Amino acid sequence: MQAKKHYTDEFKKEAIHLLEMSGKTVTEIERGLGISHGLLRKWQKFRQIYGAPRIWAELLKMSVEVSLNRVAKSMREAGLQGKTAGKTRP
Repeated sequence: MQAKKHYTDEFKKEAIHLLEMSGKTVTEIERGLGISHGLLRKWQKFRQIYGAPRIWAELLKMSVEVSLNRVAKSMREAGLQGKTAGKTRP
């Protein structure tokens, strides 16, 4: 069995950017980058999901010192609600 490959966040961002800007199909980009079929769409979908923990992590990466609770409170005050991944039950 082949070992699972791990891709950096930077690689994923660049791949998504390439998809959005190049005009090429998902399949063409996946083949060109040598990644598995469907992986690019999965990364793209994941990037569209947000919430206080995700925004807080991005702020920390940008060296913005803020607490998770402050981010959550700011989102509530602005009327923003996190989007969750997954299916809902009827």
